[in-house]
Amino acid sequence: MIQSIERLLVGAVALLPLGALAQPSHGERSQEILAVDHYVANESTVPAIAGQITQLYVRERAKPATVQRRTALADRVVLFVHGAGTPAEVAFDVPYEDYSWMGYLAAAGFDVFSMDMTGYGRSTRPHPMNDACNLSDEHQAALTGAVLERTCAPQHRQQLTTIASDWDDIDAVVEYIRDLRQVERVSLIGWSLGGPRAGGYAAQHPDKVAKLVLLAPAYSRETQAAAPAQAPAEGAAFNIQSHADFVANWDRQVGCENQYDPAASAAVWREMLASDPVGATWGQGVRRAPNTTVWGWGPAAVGRTRTPTLMIAAIHDRQITPDRVRALYDDLGAEQKVLIDLGCASHAAMWERNHHLLFRASLDWLLTGAIDGMQQGIVRLGY
Repeated sequence: MIQSIERLLVGAVALLPLGALAQPSHGERSQEILAVDHYVANESTVPAIAGQITQLYVRERAKPATVQRRTALADRVVLFVHGAGTPAEVAFDVPYEDYSWMGYLAAAGFDVFSMDMTGYGRSTRPHPMNDACNLSDEHQAALTGAVLERTCAPQHRQQLTTIASDWDDIDAVVEYIRDLRQVERVSLIGWSLGGPRAGGYAAQHPDKVAKLVLLAPAYSRETQAAAPAQAPAEGAAFNIQSHADFVANWDRQVGCENQYDPAASAAVWREMLASDPVGATWGQGVRRAPNTTVWGWGPAAVGRTRTPTLMIAAIHDRQITPDRVRALYDDLGAEQKVLIDLGCASHAAMWERNHHLLFRASLDWLLTGAIDGMQQGIVRLGY
């Protein structure tokens, strides 16, 4: 790990007024929500590029007045951590109506950051991701005739990243934010594989994490505590998702009328391709993501976690089923913990019509550490 002085903003910072994407507070209705691009340098622990200096893309959303009130930011700094496929700026900052989760919290006076892990979005992509031969046979076949003439043997025969390299990426960004905003702790919001990423990080660094919000966290009681003998595991280095795959995966999780707006889905996919200029040229356009070897966020780590945690289980989620989130709730060592049972929602709850319930609950938790006055228990919303 490089020293904090080397974790520098090395790219140009762009201040782009994007307009208020969520309902602002009464006192600050005239304030625009700004977008600021940061690039954080880090000495990588990703095995394929270990020791190289990489760039981690960090997006910030905030009102100018929020950033100027630095003395009042102690409990108002948030970092979003994405899941296994979708980069953070796509997952949490969709430029469609009021669907930006980052914009919603920024409008409420939070200084909001999101980060792309190594291999995602605008962060450094390790070189094996540029070679379609390093995909699985199934994914190679999907590109045959468009990108590949025929399937081919991989040059890289292991998964590309590990949960440990992800935790290292998170620590580089957390240290950068703590330096930038002069705060002791930040709150983390994670989605899907962002559960082991953010939750595992909090278990190791409780002094740096104020609160957790975990949407559909990928928890399993079968997760081994220690790294496997071979890490990364054998297998394809990375994966791809086409638009057809994206839509089919979402549609199989629809369980109620008007669960999502097709225009919101289209906006997400446009941003997905924009975040991956190389993948956008492969066939009709795909998004690329590294395959990650995961360990360490099982019952032992969860049991010793004391960070106040809000968990959200979507009733129609077929990727991280509600029973897995309930198991996390039962195993979590924190006394301050609430599980939201969210109706008419899927794994992509933040892009669906009930997103406002999710956003509001996250805001309440970050502000008060309670939902409907409850610091522990199960709350049903959206039914």
